[in-house]
Amino acid sequence: MTQLRVLICGGGITGNALAFQLSKLNHDVTVIERFPDLRTTGLQIDLRGSGIEVMKRMGLEEKFRAKAVDEEGTKVVGSSGRTWAYFKANKTGEGLQSFTSDFEIMRGDLCRILYEATDNRVKYVFGKVVESYEEKDDCIEVLFSNGHKDQYDLLIGADGQASRTRRMMLGPGTVDPIHYLNLHIGYFTMPRPIREGEGYNATLYAATGRRAILMRRHNPHQIQVYLQAGDKAHSERMAKVRKGDVPEEKKAMAEIFQGAGWQTEDFLKGLEASDDFYCERLGVVKMDSWSSGRVVLVGDAAYCPSAATGMGTTCGLVGAYVLAGEIARHCQGPEAKAGLPVALKAYDDRFRPFINQVQEGIVEKASTWQRLFPSSALAVAILNLVVAAVAFLRLDVIGQWILREDVGDWILPDYEELVDRKIGEDGAT
Repeated sequence: MTQLRVLICGGGITGNALAFQLSKLNHDVTVIERFPDLRTTGLQIDLRGSGIEVMKRMGLEEKFRAKAVDEEGTKVVGSSGRTWAYFKANKTGEGLQSFTSDFEIMRGDLCRILYEATDNRVKYVFGKVVESYEEKDDCIEVLFSNGHKDQYDLLIGADGQASRTRRMMLGPGTVDPIHYLNLHIGYFTMPRPIREGEGYNATLYAATGRRAILMRRHNPHQIQVYLQAGDKAHSERMAKVRKGDVPEEKKAMAEIFQGAGWQTEDFLKGLEASDDFYCERLGVVKMDSWSSGRVVLVGDAAYCPSAATGMGTTCGLVGAYVLAGEIARHCQGPEAKAGLPVALKAYDDRFRPFINQVQEGIVEKASTWQRLFPSSALAVAILNLVVAAVAFLRLDVIGQWILREDVGDWILPDYEELVDRKIGEDGAT
């Protein structure tokens, strides 16, 4: 099989998963990452539906479970700390996951698992980016930030919601196809030793003013805190802060959540002291085409569904699998390069129905998160009563209200070229 020279921009979960799949096919794969080393920051993520199956087909289930967060379920509490509802994780292996998936993991742990599974057969370049590229007759020539040039058969953008590769592919003067939602989330960890009988549960609290707090525990010493601000006024306040100005982002979040109730005062102290805080304005990326010439996008760079769907990691993992699978099908033999246009179109045709299901209505309608977390005290009280009633009836509606795991009749393709190749300890296939 003729090797393709492939450059992947982005050494996160999607980029590393794609590097795993393509190197499994013996292609010459390089991953370039703008950070100086492997970025293992980030809080808890999960896999759902087809994402779980892809991870199993990659042969990584055992390693995943060894690092998994064993979250037992999700509590919904009121301002006094009273538990209104409890939804157990679905650990049966059947049907849709609840709010807590059976496959929860810290982002850094999954990133390391994928990196360690590929680093002996994939070249990783840290601390550099692609400045520009030029399409030639038989290759794509890339200029790197250090002034070096090189040629590849395929350039892949797996560089996230604010993708540089996407902007270059679309060209100057083109409107970036990211649709921002009026929803900001601040993420951080803080020390809190586990108490006897506490358990590992997600705890969700809805406050007035379309504010919500999610607390999760991933080890006996720390908790994760997610501050979610969904009011238009909150977006206007956050818009005044330069992205990446952490002290000002912290200050704005503290102002928004002042007096929100429950354990907010303690969380705001943790916010001030945290050294891993980051803030995100949720957005959805919707494109008519995910490729142009020898450039293709995958994951959040192509079809970010936003954290509001709970499907970002799954979309990235499944998208990488489908892209690699179509390359395996259409780029074989001595004329492997000639099959790239067909492979990229097949990737789009095959995976777009999945993404359409996940993204349906997110941009056109108010965010589910905004509708779920109301503005007034009366509406919050009604919400808690409704949640208590459905929990009593054993209806796990939290996951159904918020998440987009159900993708209709879409079926994960079988790519024997990917599934059947076993990788040994030395990286050989």
